[in-house]
Amino acid sequence: MTLTLNGKSLKVADNLNAHDLIVQLGYENQRIALEVNETIIPKYKHVEFTLNESDKIEIIKAVGGG
Repeated sequence: MTLTLNGKSLKVADNLNAHDLIVQLGYENQRIALEVNETIIPKYKHVEFTLNESDKIEIIKAVGGG
């Protein structure tokens, strides 16, 4: 299926959940915010949240500093 990730088209396997996408992109164990179709998906829901064709996804990585 095809998703839009941070404004760019991305082909992924069908029946992918949010957690699998995060792992595939290399964001596992990093502080990120996940938004799907303008809705924030809490981390505890990533495993059960199934992605669908044409979903618009934004992943924002938290950056520390002072």
